[in-house]
Amino acid sequence: MFAHLLSRVTHLSRRLAQALEQRLLAATKPGAPVLVAGALADLARGKPALIAENALLRQQLIVLNRQVARPRLTTLDRIVLVLLAGRTRLWRSALLIVQPDTLLRWHRQGFRLFWRARSRPAARGPRIAPDTVALIREMARNNRLWGTERIRGELLKLGITVSKRTIQRYLRQARPPRRSGQTWATFLRTHAPDIWACDFLQVTDLWFRSLFAFVIVEHASRRVVHVGVTRQPTDAWVAQQVREATPFGTAPRFLIHDNDAKFGPQFARAAETSGIELIHTPFRAPRASALCERFLGSVRRECLDHLLILHARHLSRVLKAYVAYVNHDRPHQGIGQAIPATVTTKAVTTKRPPSRGEGPIRAVPILGGLHHAYHRVQEAA
Repeated sequence: MFAHLLSRVTHLSRRLAQALEQRLLAATKPGAPVLVAGALADLARGKPALIAENALLRQQLIVLNRQVARPRLTTLDRIVLVLLAGRTRLWRSALLIVQPDTLLRWHRQGFRLFWRARSRPAARGPRIAPDTVALIREMARNNRLWGTERIRGELLKLGITVSKRTIQRYLRQARPPRRSGQTWATFLRTHAPDIWACDFLQVTDLWFRSLFAFVIVEHASRRVVHVGVTRQPTDAWVAQQVREATPFGTAPRFLIHDNDAKFGPQFARAAETSGIELIHTPFRAPRASALCERFLGSVRRECLDHLLILHARHLSRVLKAYVAYVNHDRPHQGIGQAIPATVTTKAVTTKRPPSRGEGPIRAVPILGGLHHAYHRVQEAA
């Protein structure tokens, strides 16, 4: 009981001391007018009295510095400290609440802000009329083949004199710069009937052995031209696949492939013999052969992810069945939902689906019912 009472008395006395200390600090805190009046009064005082008063204030600051961990300074406090330090020779030894490096950092920040404001250019409006600016932008948008001099001549014809540099500035804003040469997408779209793409698909069978499927896809019709399966994809085997895919001179003009080591000198020689120009895709750029990569992804998602492959012959039968379904029964959204076998390669045109017609619809299972091909059965007359 006595210990509890003693602790309560100690707690109350501590709170009372803190309250008195806060009242004392609030009562003795000088205001801004008091500081100005004190500075004016110090001018008439002697040097020994000022030294004694500075020593007294310094000792009090030392005592306060032991209790306050980090004082909070406002922007005005920082400016005043920097200005006073510039007027004091021994300012490093006079600092107690901040470090000298901190004061130097404040000075550098103020120096940067000062010169940033001094070097800021004056805001100026456009030197030409807004109607002329709008006319330059309209000419740039409506005439893609016109350059700076062509627009300048057209303005001179209308009685408007504008410098070349001014036209260039507004020309860049209205029309982004054109690329030099055609893009890769433009090349593929223009030469789609003459482009094939080939790539390898690695498959793991039931006994964890690697199998490799070689696929060639035609760009214009999205038709799968050839598919082959092997366990050892050598350069000679790949060259033989190219020969089998191009019988009787049915070869494309370009063949896109990646930088795999399987495409060796024999493969290049077989392509050159067939009159095919090989195009290597850049490193780590799967979009350069996007159509072939997309087909390989469809093979995995729609076929191989749902089957267990036993051996190479099994994979070959599965892929040939899936390729026959893709070429003759599966609509492709890249060619307007047309079937690849019905698209001609002479001109890349999207054909509409055939007319509805009459007769019942029959579903033909593909790959054991994994997919179905739907056909309308024509009734006998």
